Amino acid sequence: MDDWSDYNVCLAVAETGSLTAAAQELGVSQPTVTRRLQALEQRLGEPIFDRENGQSRLTVLGKKIVDHAGRMREEASAIQRAAVAQDQSLSGLVVVSASEGLGADWLPRALISFQTANPGICINIMIKNHSANLADREADIALRWNGPGTQQSLVGRRGATVGAGLYASKDYLDQNGRPNSVDDLSDHACVAWSMGDFFGWPSTDEGSAVLPRHVAFKANSPASHIKGIDSGYGIGVTSHRLARRHQNLERLLPEFNTSLDLWVVAHETVRKSARIRAAYDHIIQQMKIDQKYFSEGAASHL
Repeated sequence: MDDWSDYNVCLAVAETGSLTAAAQELGVSQPTVTRRLQALEQRLGEPIFDRENGQSRLTVLGKKIVDHAGRMREEASAIQRAAVAQDQSLSGLVVVSASEGLGADWLPRALISFQTANPGICINIMIKNHSANLADREADIALRWNGPGTQQSLVGRRGATVGAGLYASKDYLDQNGRPNSVDDLSDHACVAWSMGDFFGWPSTDEGSAVLPRHVAFKANSPASHIKGIDSGYGIGVTSHRLARRHQNLERLLPEFNTSLDLWVVAHETVRKSARIRAAYDHIIQQMKIDQKYFSEGAASHL
């Protein structure tokens, strides 16, 4: 009888596009993925993937297998969710997914009082720059930007509004001048997000986009992004809560303020678990306590 986990390997390769990426997703070595995939193909007597230039593309058989395996995974996840929902004890594991800026900074401080009050619970914070699949139990709770997402059967609440503005290092401004208006930003270098405009530069009053002289630095990490601003690469848009920690940063054009809503999300079935519901409500409560920390960059109360 085939091992279900072998089909899970097929799903990972199909979804990530390569053996190496699938190995990273599954937390195993690339040779292990290759060996298990080859063994499954040998048992089936046909290839599941065509491999070309380091990429893996599904064959006709592979598409059928992945289609069936995807439904198998959904059913397995549903069984797990149902089991978790029945657990009304305040003990066990709670997995919370968050982006680096929150998961490595605010979230551990926000959850320490919860874990202290519930010593039987283990907190596992999963740092992800993409949305965790809550239906597949990648996490029990997720912190997400601007809504719960399009996945069905999710419940979410807006916990905080994160404010942001334009910042640059004083050293950079002393050398390059300080912009007096939005139009002046076109004379300056930009510190940008490599994953797109996370907060985005301001536009003129007429709605026209203001383009920087050039993009001097890019990052997909909040810590690296604000370090680029602090190091003097140029002007960037970052949250007030992160900027307040860097004494060398100066806020520019304070009339410009942008924001993103921060949501706390869980699967409607899993949230029936006592420990997950308690952790969910605790995170919401802590966000409300720290409302000005998120919106204005005031000192945290945690």
